[in-house]
Amino acid sequence: MVAASALPVLPGRRVTGHRVVNSKFPPIAIFDDVASPEDFAAIYEIQALTNPRLRNLAGDLSLISQREIPFGIPGCSYAVAPFTHVNPDGSRFSDGSFGVLYAADEASTALEEVAYHQGQYWSRVPELHFDRIVLRGLTCTFDQGGLADGLVLDAADPIYASDSYAASRPLGSALRPQGSPGLRYRSVRAPGASCWALFTPKPVESVVQTRHYEMIWNGAVSSLHRITA
Repeated sequence: MVAASALPVLPGRRVTGHRVVNSKFPPIAIFDDVASPEDFAAIYEIQALTNPRLRNLAGDLSLISQREIPFGIPGCSYAVAPFTHVNPDGSRFSDGSFGVLYAADEASTALEEVAYHQGQYWSRVPELHFDRIVLRGLTCTFDQGGLADGLVLDAADPIYASDSYAASRPLGSALRPQGSPGLRYRSVRAPGASCWALFTPKPVESVVQTRHYEMIWNGAVSSLHRITA
């Protein structure tokens, strides 16, 4: 397996990535309504007294330092959500103990990635023959400076295995404690495309909603199309 320290580091440059998320998860207003960690702490405690659902909506705040939250940016809640609502089953570069914000170079790449993972999930749901999911497209602008560059690795490298995270998860777990803000890597589901995995929302400058998509499951992902301009 490639050593984390062997990967080159990207220079500072503003880039725009694309994400696709389930529309049933709305943005959390409290992240977008404050401009500093001090404001957040005070308002959060006040709102939590009257809104018992707030802690569930905001997620597990112990999983991220408030110093990493980019308060004041457009779409702050979208930037923070992957780090407070962590998939316990993990992902390509996480063992499930920490969150990762994934973004793709194009909306089509993001859709390929999401279609694959949704298909894997639905295929494990007993008795499910049909379902419809509405997805929300997002553009995420951030500075990729300091990210490790996994594009130097050949597509045949084990971190790009299509059905195993045995090599990619240890790489993510090694980069993150070193203070790396993330990794640029090859898309596994859209050959020739690239993605980013951010280990912190701190580099994010904005997250803006774009359009909606509809995905149909009928034993497989049988349809995926845009439903808003």
